[in-house]
Amino acid sequence: MNLHGSEFKSQFEQDSNAVLLDVRTPAEYNGGHIPNSINLDIMSYNFRNEIEQLDKNKTYFVYCRSGNRSGQACMMMSDLGLKAYNLIGGIGAWPHN
Repeated sequence: MNLHGSEFKSQFEQDSNAVLLDVRTPAEYNGGHIPNSINLDIMSYNFRNEIEQLDKNKTYFVYCRSGNRSGQACMMMSDLGLKAYNLIGGIGAWPHN
């Protein structure tokens, strides 16, 4: 499911089972990321194996630079039975307040 910035952040903060997932490359992640996010690079050959290991009892809030890669990741995660939300517009849409 796609969510805009303020709704994405609000739902993330209200969900005690939430995990914030950054699917950009490690270089992008190291260049700046949302605090407390976990980096799993969707471009990595191991990405599918990594998401298959994720806890199905958690809710995943997924972002990238623009919302495209995270949208793809959310579809893959949903196919595996994971609950995932995509941040429309990517990291730049994350509210800073």
